[in-house]
Order: sequence, then C-alpha cells, then structure tokens
Amino acid sequence: MPRLLVDVGNTRLKWARLRGARLGRMQAVGHAGWRAADYRRVLAPVLRGIAAVDVVSVAGAAVERELTRAIVDACGLQPRFVASTRSAAGVTNGYREVWRLGADRWMAAIGGWHAPGRRGRPVCVVDVGTATTIDLVDARGRHRGGVIVPGPALMVSSLLRGTRGIRRRAAGKPARIPRAPFARSTREALEAGAAHAVAALVDRACAEAGRLTGHAPLLVLTGGAAPWVARQVATPHSVTPDLVLRGLAALAASLP
Repeated sequence: MPRLLVDVGNTRLKWARLRGARLGRMQAVGHAGWRAADYRRVLAPVLRGIAAVDVVSVAGAAVERELTRAIVDACGLQPRFVASTRSAAGVTNGYREVWRLGADRWMAAIGGWHAPGRRGRPVCVVDVGTATTIDLVDARGRHRGGVIVPGPALMVSSLLRGTRGIRRRAAGKPARIPRAPFARSTREALEAGAAHAVAALVDRACAEAGRLTGHAPLLVLTGGAAPWVARQVATPHSVTPDLVLRGLAALAASLP
C-alpha cells in the first residue's frame, strides 16, 4: 500500500504519494495560519488508502500538533516525524551534534546523494527558500557540512524593513531580475542583488567542494525560490522541486 510523504516548510506544505519505489507528482500549497481543519480539508482526499504517513517539518511544534490532529482525524494514522540521525540511507551526518542539522536539510542531502545523475560524484544540495542552505555530501556519502544564509526574499524584505530611503524608492511590485547584476531601478536592484548574491555563493561553494573532494560535484537546487536563482548560477545544475520528498522516499526504502 502507498505511503504519503509530507514536507512542512516555513511557508509551504508539500506532499506526494509513494507507491513502492515510485514517487508521485508533488503538490504544494501555502499554509500560513492553518489549523487542523485546514490541513484535513486539503489532505483528506490524498490520505485515502494510505498505509503510513512520513513527515519532515521545520514549522515548529504548534504546526506539527495541528497537522497530526488533522491526519489522525482523517484516516486514523499517527504520522511519523523524521528527525536527523547519525546515518541513514547511505549518508552519514557530518554535524558534531546530529540534532542541530535540520530534518529538511538532512532529507535534502539524502535525496541529492540518491539523485539518478550523481554517478559516484559528490553532490552539493542547495535549498532556496526563506533561508538558503548549501550542503555537501561526498562520493562516499559523508555529509561534509553546510552553509545557511537568508533566502533572496528575506534579503529584500530585511532591506525594506531596515531602511527608509531604499523602502521609499523601491515601492511597487517585484521586478524582473536582470541576468547581469546591474539594475536600472531600486526595486530591480534589490531583486537582482539578492538573486545574484545567492547564486555567487552557490558557485563559490561548488568550487570549494571540488577542491575539497577532488571532484566537481553534482549541483542540485530545490526550494520555492530555486527557479528565481537558477538563472544566475554559472555552475551546471538541475532544479528538483521535490528533493526533500525524494529524500524521504530513499529513507523509506532503506527501512526494514
């Protein structure tokens, strides 16, 4: 029987069915301010016929309680919340204190290491959301550590909140990001600056990963803002929106 895999981020709820080794199409929706009834309304149709529910969440205890209540009410199943461990599905956690690596980063690292195009190479996994995280897993499956910086939207909003002149000059709708980091309006300068800053860090991280491991890494981008940044990244890459769910699927396949 199929499993339901759920990824609960800070702003988006994502899910897909896993039947055997086949992961279904990811669905996603914003879930700000949701209560149990909201989660149940959206998830009840996809919970029919499900044997188990695996969840990775960074949204906090209150959200997890509401989600659990919704799933139990809808189908009687107690969801299993995934936590970071010392090792899983062929990947070894590189953090000194395992629990400090977010479960979403852990699942994305596992998903990246199991990517079909890796072919024995190290992998750099980049999740571009509210925060941007970059993690390196070497060819032997050892997580070598990572980086956390604000995501592009958070960079822009922090400048809008923290400055008066920029905020006044940047009024209006989000702008189209130019390919070159030289904009002709304040709003474009904010959007372009944030996207190019993240892209430059990604390219630098990949270069350092190559020097550290001796092999050019596979670069996989995921997260809601990944398409926004991907156009500015010079390193060859792929965008995999359901990477965290793929990590959950690899973890499920490795369990007895």
